[in-house]
Amino acid sequence: MAELLSREEFRKQLEEAIKGNHSEAAPFTVAWATGKLKREHFARWAENHYHYVGPFADYLANIYMNTPEQYTDAKDFTLQNMYEEEIAGDRHTDLLIRFAETCGTTKERVEDPKNMLATTRGLQSWCYSVASRENFVVATAALVVGLESQVPAIYRKQTPILREQYGFTDEEIEFFDLHIVSDEIHGERGYSIVLEHANTPELQQRCLDIVRTGADMRRMYMDGLYQAYLKGDIEEPVSV
Repeated sequence: MAELLSREEFRKQLEEAIKGNHSEAAPFTVAWATGKLKREHFARWAENHYHYVGPFADYLANIYMNTPEQYTDAKDFTLQNMYEEEIAGDRHTDLLIRFAETCGTTKERVEDPKNMLATTRGLQSWCYSVASRENFVVATAALVVGLESQVPAIYRKQTPILREQYGFTDEEIEFFDLHIVSDEIHGERGYSIVLEHANTPELQQRCLDIVRTGADMRRMYMDGLYQAYLKGDIEEPVSV
């Protein structure tokens, strides 16, 4: 019979579950971070990324609905995360559209679901399914630990090149700067909730499995972008 892991060991295994397929090592991410993309590639990324992150508050709303009232810390965090996505300051999707328009596409193209790849639709559908059907602890592990906590490491590699090589202004790339800070905070809060409330060996294992799957799904999404827009168009990137 499996034993309950200590918080330290559980945290370590959660991190390892992501590390095995972290999207910071995806060819699309590496090509971006090494300055191999054109603005048109950023536009195609934005047209897809909108349909992954645009419904994030909807995913969270499902988690909130499925969280029992006594778990006030988890409910408060999920509600705050939704607030930051949609109400606090500029909506995150508005910042993404601002970047997209700077790259040569339009708000209408970004919002049109016909412009997302099948792999993007797969990630979006997986997020909806997990958020609506899984135990709130497992869903938090999937979306906040498995997906959201990856963002700062990815954007820290991608954002400097946007300023230094491509000449984007701080306003044009506010989407990235904001998420480096906010998603680091969200990721840590997500870890805290999972470490606290995954309090049986079975829940811990479900969280580890779904974090691993989440990393796979995000990598599938990134590899879909590479296959559709970059493969054969640029020199094969190396890891950075």
